[in-house]
Amino acid sequence: MANEIDMRLWQGRRDPEPDSDRWHQRIAPLSENAPAGCTLLGFASDAGVARNQGRIGAAAGPSAIRRALAPLAWHREAPAFDAGDVTCEDDALEAAQEALAERLAPLLDAGHLPIVLGGGHEIAYASWCGLARHLAPRETRPRVGIINLDAHFDLRDPGHVRSSGTPFAQVAEDCHARGWPFRYACLGISRAANTRALFRRADELGVLFREDRDITHTGLDGIQRDLERFIARCDQLYLTIDLDVLPASEAPGVSAPAARGVPLALLEPLVEAVRDSGKLSLADIAELNPDHDIDGRTARVAARLVHLLTLNG
Repeated sequence: MANEIDMRLWQGRRDPEPDSDRWHQRIAPLSENAPAGCTLLGFASDAGVARNQGRIGAAAGPSAIRRALAPLAWHREAPAFDAGDVTCEDDALEAAQEALAERLAPLLDAGHLPIVLGGGHEIAYASWCGLARHLAPRETRPRVGIINLDAHFDLRDPGHVRSSGTPFAQVAEDCHARGWPFRYACLGISRAANTRALFRRADELGVLFREDRDITHTGLDGIQRDLERFIARCDQLYLTIDLDVLPASEAPGVSAPAARGVPLALLEPLVEAVRDSGKLSLADIAELNPDHDIDGRTARVAARLVHLLTLNG
């Protein structure tokens, strides 16, 4: 289930000038008692996408993101680590999600900022379980804000088949069972890709959502204010980014390419607002499918998002 850490993926150019390091020169394999830093953990899974009848190939996403991140310039002060991958064997999705949660909780306990690399968006329920496992002994009613940049609500009924389309419905059920508030914001929703039943479910759960057509240059300030108000009501944040929120021209390598989407230039200020809030505990990036990528375009976007999330560390 858990793979050895393969540092051979971290390769790139070495510049002769002082202070010219890149990610491949600074990232290290995670070791016991490592100081707190940014820690990358892969979730190599296609099971949720397959169950959701999507285009499989996302299991190769974590390695593709590492390769794309390796040559990017290093601007951090705190360290960064690679913790390897959790791999989903065949259709053993629930076991893989449990394994990821088991790996995440001690990272959070130790003060790391984990960034999980997917893998399908079934990653989100596993990420949540790891965060909940970390918080449960510490708080009786934690106010966790889940911020999802996504074309889809992923609120489908998990009572039928648990998949990449059900993680936030599963989180809502888990919050209800624990007596915790369910605070969920989904930005980038495509009305064409979500049924009326899903919009009703989002309303019933009190989800803050904004459609892709609302996130424009003229509308961005209002979206940011909405996001800031949401963040103000939370103590910790979990940010999850489904790359299919982006236009197909920017992110062709996903299970469900977007006909419209939200350009990266408009997503970045939202990511920065979450990063700079001082409340971010955990992030993940989902749905990179290298089999359908064009010129590594989607992998480069994913790597840039990791870079952006960790820039101030």
